[in-house]
Amino acid sequence: MGLLTFSINVTLDGCVDHREGIADDETHAHFTHLMDACGAMLWGRTTYEMMEGHWPGVARGEVTAAPAMQEWALKLEAKPKYVVSSTRSDFPWNNSHHLVGDLRTSVQELKDATPDGVLLGSGTLAAAVDQLDLIDEYRFLIHPMIATHRPTLYQDGLPHTRRLDLISSRSLGNGAVAVHYRRSEGASRAT
Repeated sequence: MGLLTFSINVTLDGCVDHREGIADDETHAHFTHLMDACGAMLWGRTTYEMMEGHWPGVARGEVTAAPAMQEWALKLEAKPKYVVSSTRSDFPWNNSHHLVGDLRTSVQELKDATPDGVLLGSGTLAAAVDQLDLIDEYRFLIHPMIATHRPTLYQDGLPHTRRLDLISSRSLGNGAVAVHYRRSEGASRAT
């Protein structure tokens, strides 16, 4: 069974709006490394549609992008992408799959079938999956800014506190800090 890792850009005040943050070569190289280490991506419909609207064009060379962004787009094109949606069932982007059925069961089956792990990159979906105690690791890229608006990380809360152990932290040259946390061994899981 692979680990489910939630990874997202976040500002100092918890904003996870994709328009906030530093989108440079170093940031894209960081996320390309995370994607390389996992066996599949997991998104909600909104994130899928945002990604689908841009990255396939970069991968095909129709959109001019820096080398780090081109590398991300090409690797993303090949990576299995699983999408949770109750309003859409057609996902034509290369290697995209609709994750259907009970959320707990379908995400657990995806984890079980993906020994290299699954990288979850949608804030709203992550909150729903974390309500089910299915997230094993958290890899946040904290940007040196205060956005003062929503959406924010876990803005609707969780049923109880998550105790995490710091695995690593690394400062990027652009001022962002990459942090890697894992659920504490003693942390209880819902059954």
